[in-house]
This record gives sequence, structure tokens and C-alpha cells, in this order.
Amino acid sequence: MPYRWSPPAETPLELQLWPHNSLPPQGFAAMILGFFLFASIPLYGLLGTVLLWGILPFMLAATAALYYALRRNARDRQILEVLTITPDMTHLTRTNPDGAVQDWESNTYWVQVALHEKGGPVPFYVTLKGKGREVEIGAFLSEDERKALFSELQDRVRAANTP
Repeated sequence: MPYRWSPPAETPLELQLWPHNSLPPQGFAAMILGFFLFASIPLYGLLGTVLLWGILPFMLAATAALYYALRRNARDRQILEVLTITPDMTHLTRTNPDGAVQDWESNTYWVQVALHEKGGPVPFYVTLKGKGREVEIGAFLSEDERKALFSELQDRVRAANTP
């Protein structure tokens, strides 16, 4: 799962969440090279003709567009959410792809973990509520991961409230 809890014996308890990265750098290079090679196959029959120069720019533009799209997707997935839970305070920090940081904190005693099956931007939307504000957590996770996260969050917040 693309999230990790610190060991339970550690204080404060920390949860780190990030989007799943299914295309490692080696896969990115293989994808671009494979696309370029397969897109160039029809051009071999046009070697030595004027038609090659008419089709070649489109093949190169398609390769460049694929490169840009994959790089943009990787950049947009540079999200990190860190939730810190202590008996006194719960603190959530989200670092967005553009480097902007969003913070939320509340007294752990008043924190409510909610799972919204419908009505959110994604099904089974997980939120934390406290100090008059409700914030999302893990919206980039898959539906099953959000369900598992919800039950784990409930257990950990409840355990932090128990002396």
C-alpha cells in the first residue's frame, strides 16, 4: 500500500501517504524507446523518399507528446501527506506537487474520522474533522486502500485517546 505507519512503540505515531507510482524510471525509458521504435517501423519503407520527411515530424511529435504526458503525470503525483498523532494533538501536513504546504491540526480527543461512501470527489472519501474544520486524507488512494485506511485511522485515533 502506498502508505506507511511508524512502529506503534514510537511516539508520536506517524502516517505517511503518497500516490502509487506504477511506472519506475526504467519503465519510463523502456516505454519511450519502445514507442519510438514501433512508431518508426512504418518509416523504414519510406527511406529514400520524400514521403519520409512528411511523416517523420508527426512521429517525432507523437513521441514528444508521450514524453511530456508521462513527465507531467509523474510531476502531478508528487504529493506527500504526513499525519502525526499524539495523545494531545493530531497534525496533518500535505505537500502538493507545486511545493505548497497545507496544514491542519486539532486536539486528538475531538478528532473524528469519517468515511463518506457517496457525495465526495471519490467513492469512500476519508476525512478528519476537528477544530471546526473537515479535511480530506488519502483521496489519491484506491477505493480499497481508503477503506483500509479508514479502519486503521479509527483504531489509531481511538488508541491515542485511551490513556
